[in-house]
Amino acid sequence: MSVSNIPEIFGCMVFNDSAMKERLPEETYKALRKTIDDGRSLDSALADVIATAMKDWAIEKGATHFTHWFQPMTGMTAEKHDSFISPTKDGGVIMEFSGKELIKGEPDASSFPSGGLRATFEARGYTAWDPTSYAFIKDDTLCIPTAFCSFGGEALDKKTPLLRSMEAINKQATRMLHLFGTDVKRVTPNLGAEQEYFLVDKSLYDQRRDLVFTGRTLFGARPPKGQELDDHYFGTIKDRVKLFMRDLDEELWRLGVVAKTEHNEAAPSQHELAPVFTTANIATDQNQLMMETMKKVAARHDLACLLHEKPFMGVSGSGKHNNWGLNTDTGINLLKPGKSPKDNIQFLVFLTAVIKAVDDHQDLLRISVATAGNDHRLGAAEAPPAIVSIFLGDELYEILEAVENDALYNERDRVDFESGVNILPHFKKDTTDRNRTSPFAFTGNKFEFRMPGSADSVAEPNIAINTAVSDALCRMSDSIEAKMASGKEFEDAVLEMLRETIKAHKRIIFNGNNYAQQWIDEAEKRGLLNLSSTPEAIKLLNSEKNVALFEKFGVFSNAEINSRLEIMYENYRKTMKIEGYTMLDMVKRDIMPCALEYTRILSETVMAKRAVIPECPCNAEIKMIKKLSEATDSMSECCDELLCELVEAGKLESKAEKAMYYRKNVFPAMQKLRASADMIEPLLPSDVLTYPTYSKLLFSLN
Repeated sequence: MSVSNIPEIFGCMVFNDSAMKERLPEETYKALRKTIDDGRSLDSALADVIATAMKDWAIEKGATHFTHWFQPMTGMTAEKHDSFISPTKDGGVIMEFSGKELIKGEPDASSFPSGGLRATFEARGYTAWDPTSYAFIKDDTLCIPTAFCSFGGEALDKKTPLLRSMEAINKQATRMLHLFGTDVKRVTPNLGAEQEYFLVDKSLYDQRRDLVFTGRTLFGARPPKGQELDDHYFGTIKDRVKLFMRDLDEELWRLGVVAKTEHNEAAPSQHELAPVFTTANIATDQNQLMMETMKKVAARHDLACLLHEKPFMGVSGSGKHNNWGLNTDTGINLLKPGKSPKDNIQFLVFLTAVIKAVDDHQDLLRISVATAGNDHRLGAAEAPPAIVSIFLGDELYEILEAVENDALYNERDRVDFESGVNILPHFKKDTTDRNRTSPFAFTGNKFEFRMPGSADSVAEPNIAINTAVSDALCRMSDSIEAKMASGKEFEDAVLEMLRETIKAHKRIIFNGNNYAQQWIDEAEKRGLLNLSSTPEAIKLLNSEKNVALFEKFGVFSNAEINSRLEIMYENYRKTMKIEGYTMLDMVKRDIMPCALEYTRILSETVMAKRAVIPECPCNAEIKMIKKLSEATDSMSECCDELLCELVEAGKLESKAEKAMYYRKNVFPAMQKLRASADMIEPLLPSDVLTYPTYSKLLFSLN
C-alpha cells in the first residue's frame, strides 16, 4: 500500500453512502437515506432493490456468502454464513439475495446466553438489519450489522438496547433544545473508543496455558525491569510492531474504520489505537471489528494480541477510554463551551445534565464496566478507582459555583504558554489542566469515561450514559416547564433549575488525585458509592430505581434487566472457575515438576561433590534445596486450599451467592497460591522452567 492510494482503498469494503448512491435508484437511495437520518422504518417494498444492489456490489468484491453480523451477550460478535447461490431447475445455480434475507435472519437463539429469557428447547431468535450501520465485506463474506432478539421480542444482544438508548437521548435532548428555540430534528451521541492492547510473541504465548485459557498470566514473578523508567510510553515503535500497525491500519481503513492515532502505551509491549469519532452504534460496531482484526493481523505477524484488562501483574493494564459527546443534525456540539462558557447557558444546561446523570446513576456506570478482568485494573494506579466522579477543571467548576450562588464570575484570561525558548512557537494555553485519574473527565468538548476495560464491548457503558443523561434532561425539562407554567420567564426558569441541580449534585465533582487515600475518605463522607468488585456492583442492577429508569425510557424491560444480571453473575463465576482450575493445572503440570526436578538436580550435585570431597559443605546447594522444599510444600498446601474453595463454590445454588463466594473465598486462595508459586520461579534456571517468564514475554519484541 502506498500513501497515494489510501483515499482509494478507504471504505472500499463497505457498502457506504457513496456505494449506495452509485448503486441504488435515486428514489430508493433517498428513502434509505431518510431512514438512516431520521430514524424511521424502511419501506419493505424497497428491501429487494437494496438487497440486489448490495449483493451485486459484494460479488464484484469477491464475496460468496452473506451473514447477519450481531453482538450476543457473549461480548463477542456472531455470524452464520449463507452462500448467495440458489439451485436452478437445470441443475445449475444462480446468485440471489432477497430483501427478506437482508432484513431478517433466524439464527438458533438457544445456544447464546439469555439469562433465563429463553429455555434451551426454545430455539427461535431473529436478527434484524440495522440500516444505520453500513454493511461490509470481511473474509469474502458480506456482513450485515443486525440486532438480535428472541421469539418474544426481548433483546438478546448489545446493539438493540444501545439503539433504544440512542432514541431516548434523542427525544429528551431535542425536547430541551426546543425549549431554547433551537431548531433541530435529531441529536445523536457520538463516540471515540481508544483501544489499548498488548502484543507478545506468538510462540511464547502458546507456551503459557494461562494466556491461552484465560487471556492473562496467572503466575509470573516481576522482571528486573518493568515500566519504572517510563521509557516505553510514546517511545519509538519497534520495527516488528510497526509492521503490524501498518497492516492493521490498512485492514481497518478498507473496512471504513478511521484508525487515526497509534502509539506505545505505558507498559512494555503495550500499545494503543484510537479512531476518529462517529455515531455511538457505528463506533460500537467498529470497535468490535477492530478487536477482531487486531487478533487476526497479529497472528499473521506471529504475534498474539492480548486484550485482557490485566494480562501482567505489576505493570499497567489495558482500558478502553470511552470519549462521549452529543451532536445535533445541524452540526452543533452540545458539549462545546464556546469562547465564553459562562455566557453559553445552553452548554451549561447540557453540562449540568451530565453531572446530574453521573451522580444519580453512579451505580449504573460502575456496573457497565464490571467484569472479573476489570476488577484487577480499576484503582491499580493506571486506571481510575471504582469510585465514580467527574473532573471538570477549575474554570468550569468556578462557573458552576457562580451560577449556584447567583454571583458574578470573574473570567479567567488565557495566558501565553511560556517555554523559555524564543524560537519555539507561542500559543495560548488552556485554562484547565487534564486529569488522567478521573473516571469521568471533561476534556474540552466531550466527556472521557476511563473505566471500561480493554476486552469489553463499549455498548454497555454507552447504554448507561445515554439512559442516565436522558433521565437528567427529562427531569430538567420538566422543571423548566413547571417554573414557566408558574409565571417565570424562560431564562429565569433555566437559571433557577441550574442552581437547584448544581447544589444537589456537585458532590460528584472532584478535580484532585483520585488515587489518593484522602479522596477515598472524602468520597465516603460525600455519600458516593465505592463498589470495589464486580459482585458488589452488579447486584444493584435490578434495584427498583434502575428498573424504573430503564422501563421509563424503553431501554430494558424488567425481564431483560434480570436476564442481564443472571448473565453477568454467570460470566463472573465461570471466569473465576476457569482461572482457578487453570492455576491448579499449571502447578501440577509445570511449576511443581520444575521445582522438584531442580531440587533433585541440586541434591544429586551435593551427593556428587561429597563423593569426591566428603567434608564439602555445599552450603549454596543445601540453602537452595531448603528454600525450594519449603516453597513447594507451601504451594502444595495452597493448591489444596484453592481446590477446596472451588469445590465449595460449586455446591452453591444461587448465582449471586456463587459470585460472591468466588470473590470472598476463591479469589484470596488464588492470590495466595500465586504468591507461593511466584516465589519459586526466580529460584529456577531458565532451562528448567517450562514456560516463558515475564522478562521474555514483555521484552521479546525489543
